[in-house]
Amino acid sequence: MVTEYILPWNLEHIFMALAIITLEVFAGMWINAFIVCVLCIAWKILLLLGCSRFWYLCFTWIYRFLSKIYPNFLHVQTMHQLVRSFTTFFNYSNLWVTACLCGFYCIKIATFRNSFFIYLKVKIDRMVPWLLLGSEILALVIGTVIGVLNETLQRNNITSTYQGNFWEVTIRKDKHLLSSFLLSGFVFATSFMVVILAAVSLLFSLWRHKRTMQTNSMKDLSMDAHIRAMKSVLSFLVMYSINFVCLVLTIIYATKKENIMALLIYIYLCAFPGVHSLILIFSNPKLEKALLKILSCVKCKFFMKGEQ
Repeated sequence: MVTEYILPWNLEHIFMALAIITLEVFAGMWINAFIVCVLCIAWKILLLLGCSRFWYLCFTWIYRFLSKIYPNFLHVQTMHQLVRSFTTFFNYSNLWVTACLCGFYCIKIATFRNSFFIYLKVKIDRMVPWLLLGSEILALVIGTVIGVLNETLQRNNITSTYQGNFWEVTIRKDKHLLSSFLLSGFVFATSFMVVILAAVSLLFSLWRHKRTMQTNSMKDLSMDAHIRAMKSVLSFLVMYSINFVCLVLTIIYATKKENIMALLIYIYLCAFPGVHSLILIFSNPKLEKALLKILSCVKCKFFMKGEQ
């Protein structure tokens, strides 16, 4: 998670930002709660992804709301650190579980004759729980380390008022900032590499499969599976690329006091979990069918109330 700074926006900007972020967060929470309710325990990866995104959006909204409406919340160290730690953990959990989902799609659907790939294809169902557990443990460890770095940074900022050596405090502050950003960059880069590898592998597998099936005029179920998986992985690749750019921009603009770019970055980062989950819903026939059924029921009840 990126280190936060209080920006001197006026009241209009604050309420506009809160309104947009609140709308995005509650829409994203509803979408991810829907995924969890429909899938229950059938799909372990999507279940954990939905839970991670739901709680990430929840804690993100709490943090943004309290930091803008009640700025003194940032000085209540225990509460501030707790909310930040949970937000960081669920954010990294979301990123790595999404990378696991892309890797799962690739291994399940792509066709390669490599012996190691065949071994993964056979064992992937048994490996999924361990991959998810490893992702959660890694997210917890890195989230804890970043939490400690942020706490040290905040403590240095508080004590700097009394010490008076601003040059020394600034160097120490930049050092902790750099460590925090490097760890965040590691999380983004590793999961991003998994997504790129999955997308390239699926694209190559689809191209080779299409070439072998050119003489077959019948509908090929394997081709449909390839295309559905490619849509899901490529959509995430595009969104994740923008996410990565947002991380770089956050690092560049973090030390600047007045910056409207930070507002745009936060709006996108809050929109990302909900929008990508919506794409996952429409790429999964079971989820799409359940969503359309719910929407039709809501539409019927709405028209029935209107007629009364």
